[in-house]
Amino acid sequence: MGRIYLDWNATAPLLGAARDAVLDALSLPGNPSSVHAEGRAARVLGEKARREVAGLLGAEPAHVTFTGSATEAANHVLSPAYRMGKAKIAVGHLYVSAIEHPAVRNGGRFAPEQITEIPVTRQGLLDLEALADLLAAHDAASGMPLVAIMLVNNETGLIQPIRDAAAIVKKHGGLLVVDAVQAAGRIPASIADLGADFLIVSAHKLGGPKGVGALVSRGETLMPEPLIRGGGQEKGHRAGTENLAAIAGFGAAARVMSEEVESRNAAIAGLRDRAEAAMLRIAPETVIYGRGLDRVSNTSFFRLPGLKAETGQIAFDLEGVALSAGAACSSGKVGASHVLTAMGEDAAHGALRLSLGPATTEADIDRFIAVFDKIASRRKVAGQAA
Repeated sequence: MGRIYLDWNATAPLLGAARDAVLDALSLPGNPSSVHAEGRAARVLGEKARREVAGLLGAEPAHVTFTGSATEAANHVLSPAYRMGKAKIAVGHLYVSAIEHPAVRNGGRFAPEQITEIPVTRQGLLDLEALADLLAAHDAASGMPLVAIMLVNNETGLIQPIRDAAAIVKKHGGLLVVDAVQAAGRIPASIADLGADFLIVSAHKLGGPKGVGALVSRGETLMPEPLIRGGGQEKGHRAGTENLAAIAGFGAAARVMSEEVESRNAAIAGLRDRAEAAMLRIAPETVIYGRGLDRVSNTSFFRLPGLKAETGQIAFDLEGVALSAGAACSSGKVGASHVLTAMGEDAAHGALRLSLGPATTEADIDRFIAVFDKIASRRKVAGQAA
């Protein structure tokens, strides 16, 4: 019996259209910065991808800056130094939610004393009152406030109240950076509709190749100082010869994932809900975080009392089921979930994350349920023996 893959939030399998786009781009010899025919052909391909990524996010193509990853995009935009044309604009403090991905939570180019954490509720949603209080107390003399909040949490799948947060940030004259990595292609993520100034996205989370991301801006007037300096690529915002093959694959994945979003999500949600109903039937004590709240359709973050997340992950893996113990961002290390800690939960034993995708089948869910039943039964036997 073969393995099944239920860890799409860590990385999505490469889409066929993205693979084809990568291979086509690899056959082009030109440098996108060259003015000869080969260079122009390469540039045309890159600009096509830029339009496709912009289309997924309701942005202008000119406002898409390609980077080497979402982490690089985060380090680029989380900066105390901005420019408006030739004028330098100071950003005095960074406010990040307590449930952010480490790429954002670490604060980019801000010093530790320039970073303040925004708490979340027991449910795992941004505490809007706390955000308003923090910004009301912000020292305007130090520069503008910069606020970073994810649209969809990578562990719980909970959709955060970004529009409400955006209104608070604008009231206090701040800039809003939204990590849309887990949202792009799963829910509408239009930069204008969200009220964000910047979006961070990643190709490999939506079926594109690894090693490419983007920073999407609402305009071109106010931009962070470059993180990587050198040539004039990406309008001077990100130096270095473009990874054209990866960018082309990113564009193709964005195009595919912008189509039939509602029907695709409905099918995935049905599979996720069936898995959760089975878990609660087999082991009623199972805790499913965010259940009944507004979540993306593909994610289930659950805890089986008495079972450590690391032990559970290994047990599922040995049975041929790939899922994760929280976020896959620490080189395979499994530790206490900072998301659960922020929610006031006991994070000592952690939780497991089931995440599905367009290729997940009914048979995959049947297999997951059977393995869950086996693991839950072993846990009961072990508990009785103890």
